[in-house]
Amino acid sequence: MARAKARAARRPWSLGRLLGKGLLWLLALFLLMQFWYLGHVLWWQSFNPSSTAFMEAGLARLQAKNPDAELRYRWVDYPRISTNLKRAVIAAEDSKFLSHEGFDWDGMEKAMEKDLKKGRIAAGGSTISQQLAKNLFLSASKNPFRKLQEAVITVMIERLWSKRRILEVYLNVIEWGNGIYGAESAARRYFKSSAATLGPAEAARLAAMIPNPRWYESHRSGHGLLRRQAIIAARMGLVAVPR
Repeated sequence: MARAKARAARRPWSLGRLLGKGLLWLLALFLLMQFWYLGHVLWWQSFNPSSTAFMEAGLARLQAKNPDAELRYRWVDYPRISTNLKRAVIAAEDSKFLSHEGFDWDGMEKAMEKDLKKGRIAAGGSTISQQLAKNLFLSASKNPFRKLQEAVITVMIERLWSKRRILEVYLNVIEWGNGIYGAESAARRYFKSSAATLGPAEAARLAAMIPNPRWYESHRSGHGLLRRQAIIAARMGLVAVPR
């Protein structure tokens, strides 16, 4: 009887120790992940990414239908991307890009209000820096942990990269159609030109496609796209770009 009581008394302590160790392992794993992300952010500060999490997902999606499918992706340095496109993308996606430190709190509040009215997560409110963090490392999921990880990576990028570098990488890696990534591939796909020679109207059209590029690739004359293009074109003159 005494032995049974002793074992019973030890069980809560043993369970507590197991839970404690489990939490420590989870914390250690989380920290290791952050160092892995930080290492990539530091590397890409000077070296250009050859692939991203979104590219890998896009390639897998294409190869599920066609095993020989390949992505269209060609890196171009910042000076070889039209200023028109830089202005258009900032006007469309993140008008406070040069002034914020990674997060547009007013934009996030407005997005939350829209989501509450619709009863679902619809509006984004993400900055260019947040979108880049997601594109480089994560998925399109909107679960809370993924959003937390996106925020951590965003802080890393904003602290370690210049605004010019953030915009350069963003314009080179975002999706612009089915298997189309980066400004150069998009310019060649839609306008048979280079990213350096995009005019204001072409730049506004590409910027308008960013929220849903695969849809707009096959619906390029849609009223919604044309209306968004016109709004972006009207805002472009108010936008400054990193030098």
